[in-house]
Amino acid sequence: MKFQGSENYVATQDLMLAVNAAITLKRPLLVKGEPGTGKTMLAEEVATALKLPLLQWHIKSTTKAQQGLYEYDAVSRLRDSQLGEEKVKDIHNYILKGVLWQAFTADEPVALLIDEIDKADIEFPNDLLRELDRMEFYCYETRELVRAKHRPLVFITSNNEKELPDAFLRRCFFHYIKFPDAETMQRIVDVHFPSLKKELLAAAMKTFYDVRNLPGLKKKPSTSELLDWLKLLMAEDIPLEALQSADSKVSIPPLVGALLKNEQDTTLFEKLVFMNQRNR
Repeated sequence: MKFQGSENYVATQDLMLAVNAAITLKRPLLVKGEPGTGKTMLAEEVATALKLPLLQWHIKSTTKAQQGLYEYDAVSRLRDSQLGEEKVKDIHNYILKGVLWQAFTADEPVALLIDEIDKADIEFPNDLLRELDRMEFYCYETRELVRAKHRPLVFITSNNEKELPDAFLRRCFFHYIKFPDAETMQRIVDVHFPSLKKELLAAAMKTFYDVRNLPGLKKKPSTSELLDWLKLLMAEDIPLEALQSADSKVSIPPLVGALLKNEQDTTLFEKLVFMNQRNR
């Protein structure tokens, strides 16, 4: 297996090298980067390109590592025993298989996405060390060892909300997705909006990077927000002139709410525009 990019995802050379390195080493690929830089989409596109089924585990603050292995539904078994159900005799009927169990027992190789691992409790990554390292775990209720038939291709994403344990990091191949430069960003936009006029794209890209490079922004607009903004510009048929400033001064772009997502950044931007207008 070797990932060489896809039609729907613009992967840089170093990103493709990272994916293939993880495949060669048979280690999880830990992908970090700003929100909206395509970390989740990477797993989806690699799985599609390599023709692998993709199992996804989206982590929340309340997620426990055990849920990825299995859960024992003791309440349902107790209720069924009170009702005299026949299936209560087989404990397997009350074992809820998690995504790791499904990935380990799949008859063909699969890709597994553990999305936004940093949302969970700090002990969450440590609780998965053995399972991800040895590709096996023990189910105490059924007294069976669940071992991977085929080692899944594991993607783990993080938004850097909290530090991950060193012991966990040691078991992963790490890659940080840098924010795309203008040339790479244009290739990304071309994939999503191949019919976008070059003049409008050039003006929109300049405005986007002007906004992104403002000092003091609490949340800089991401790739996904640029794509949303371009979609709105096309849907509302915003004219090119609305994005261009005759004297190159900063001006408030149309539909700026697609780029700036909190009141502090919006206020900061409006103040900057006001100061520029006063200095004209």
